[in-house]
Amino acid sequence: MNLQTQIPLNKQQHSHIDYHSKVVLFGSCFSENIGEKLEYFKFQNFQNPFGILFHPLAIESLITRAINEKEYSGDALFFHNEQWHCFDTHSKLSNASKEEMLNGLNTSIQSANKQIKNASHVVITLGTAWVYRYIETDTIVANCHKISQKKFLKELLSVDEIAESLQSIIALIRSVNSTTSILFTVSPVRHTKNGFVENTLSKSHLIAAIHQVIEPRNKSFYFPSYEIMMDELRDYRFYADDMIHPSRLAVDYIWEKFKDVWVSDEAIQTMEEVDAIQKGTLHKPFNPNSESHQKFLKTLEDKRVQLLSQFPHIVF
Repeated sequence: MNLQTQIPLNKQQHSHIDYHSKVVLFGSCFSENIGEKLEYFKFQNFQNPFGILFHPLAIESLITRAINEKEYSGDALFFHNEQWHCFDTHSKLSNASKEEMLNGLNTSIQSANKQIKNASHVVITLGTAWVYRYIETDTIVANCHKISQKKFLKELLSVDEIAESLQSIIALIRSVNSTTSILFTVSPVRHTKNGFVENTLSKSHLIAAIHQVIEPRNKSFYFPSYEIMMDELRDYRFYADDMIHPSRLAVDYIWEKFKDVWVSDEAIQTMEEVDAIQKGTLHKPFNPNSESHQKFLKTLEDKRVQLLSQFPHIVF
């Protein structure tokens, strides 16, 4: 008896992720979920230099600045609730010091420029098609930073507007890195604050736009994170307590699917070795001075040294 629908997924035949790959991730919090997995297993990765970005125009703005190395000036920052903020970035980059924030933003731009140029894979997770336009400047922002909603207009990006933005993102990346694989996915996080019907409408716009621009022959792809959550994990036990975000179990499940499709078989073997070392490092012995534990530590160190001889970039 089959009690679960399964989305057919095939192993990626080219452009595998392995331990020589350099993966850059932009977008919503689900990008960070995948990024945490890559970090745990010690893949080379670079995540969200401007923090979580939910909609495509915000991601396009970041990538445009990074590739053009367009630094920020103090005019781009504003003071609110005892901190300096930037409408282009997530609030985790906000700072009580204007100078420190400005330096941090411009350092992030330089880092993103370097990482995009050297990336083997760029993973972009879109969260929503809803955006907020700051009335005073008539510009769409990445984050409202808890400013009164009266100062913003809420808008839904059309499929064509999203597709145009994604095409710009692809062209920008290709202008400095013609060989990288670009992988789009839609976050399974439910943006219920916009409304349940509105959330579905938003996700449908994102999915339709992505499918207008991807072309595997040109190394642009789609991974169905959203569909796996909606169609394979159709149960609230796969949601966190807020009933909005995927639970840890759901993230693990989708990661396994991602790994099966995108990670090379050789890298999966290395992942098992990394996992054993990670778990061994966290192991708490009953008797740290016992002979058996000392042998365990010696074996663990030998495994670590052997792995580092193959992949010097790994840091435990």
